[in-house]
Amino acid sequence: MRRVRYNCAATLDGFIADANGGYDWIVDDASIDFGALFAEFDTFVMGRKTYEVMQAQGEANPLRGKRVVVASRTLQAAEHPGVTLVRDDIAGHVAALKAEVGRRDIWLFGGGELAGQLIEAGVVDRIEVALMPVLLRRGIPLLPPGSQQRLSLVSATSLASGIQMLVYDVAG
Repeated sequence: MRRVRYNCAATLDGFIADANGGYDWIVDDASIDFGALFAEFDTFVMGRKTYEVMQAQGEANPLRGKRVVVASRTLQAAEHPGVTLVRDDIAGHVAALKAEVGRRDIWLFGGGELAGQLIEAGVVDRIEVALMPVLLRRGIPLLPPGSQQRLSLVSATSLASGIQMLVYDVAG
C-alpha cells in the first residue's frame, strides 16, 4: 500500500508559512536534492491555498505534469483541467489513493489544516519536517489544535545550514 507523507518545511516555533502565507524564510541548502525528493511521489494532495501558490509559479511549478489532488469547495473543475478537485470527504479520497497498486508515495504537500484533518482520519503514515533555524513567532501552524498523536522517530539528520531533517512514522 502507498504511504501518505506530510512533507514540509517548518520554523523552530512550528509555522509552515508567515502570517501572510509567505515562505521566504525557508533556508536554502544546496545539499537537498529536490529532484530526487519529487521523484519519490506520483501524487500530490494539497489544499486550495497551497495549490494557488504553486500555480502562481507558472513554468517553474514543480508539480507540472504530476497528478494533483486539491481539497477545495470553491475552485471550479472546468478552470483547472488535469487537477482532481475534491469538495467533500477528502480523507475517503486519500484512502482510495493509498489503496492503488504499483504507484509511488503520496505527498501531502501543503496546508496544516488539511494535514490535521487527514491525520485525525488516520490516513497519514509519515510526517517529514525540514525544521528551519528560524523563529517567526506568528503565522500558519504546522498543524491546528487536535487530538494527541504518537509518533515514532525514523531518522533525524542535521545539515550544515542548521536545518534538521526529521522523519516520523505515525503510530497506530
